[in-house]
Amino acid sequence: MKIGVPKETAVNERRVALTPDVAARVVKSGLAVLVERGAGEAASFGDEAYRAAGATVVATAVDVFGQGDVVLKVQPPSTDEVRMCAEGTALVAVFQPSAEREAVSQLAARKVTAFSLALLPRITRAQPMDVLSSQATVAGYKAVLVAAATLGRFFPMLVTAAGTLSPARVLVLGAGVAGLQA
Repeated sequence: MKIGVPKETAVNERRVALTPDVAARVVKSGLAVLVERGAGEAASFGDEAYRAAGATVVATAVDVFGQGDVVLKVQPPSTDEVRMCAEGTALVAVFQPSAEREAVSQLAARKVTAFSLALLPRITRAQPMDVLSSQATVAGYKAVLVAAATLGRFFPMLVTAAGTLSPARVLVLGAGVAGLQA
C-alpha cells in the first residue's frame, strides 16, 4: 500500500500532513510513502528528511494522487486535486463535509473514500488521532501573542525601581481548548 502526501495548495497553509518522523514509522511498518517535492518545506521539513525516512519524493501532485492508495492532506481537497484522485483511492484530511458539499459530491462521483479528521470523535480512545485539540492549542497561544503585539500595553504586572506597570485587562472568550490555552 502506498501513502501519498501532496504539497498543500491552500493560501497561507504551512503545515504538512505527514512529518518525516512519522513517515519513517509508516515505512518501517511496511507501507510505502510518496511525498510530493517540496511538500514539507513550509513546515521546515526538506525533501532530504523524507528520503532519509525511507519515503520516495515524487515530482508532482499528479504522481501522489495517481499512485497513492491513501492520500493524506491537511486542508480539504481542491477541485483540481479531486480530479487527480484515482478511483478507489482513500483521502484523509481535515474538512467539514457539510460545508464542503461540492468536494464531497465530486469525491463520491470518483469513488474516493474520504475520511474527515474533523469528525473524529473526541474521546479517550481516539486521542492519538485528534487533530483539532492540538491545533486549537496552537490557536490559543497564538491569539495571546497577536493580542499582545496589537494592544501596545504589557500583559504582565511588572514592578520596577521606577514603579509599577499595570497589566492590561483582558477578557478571553471561549471555554474550549483554544480558550483555555489563551
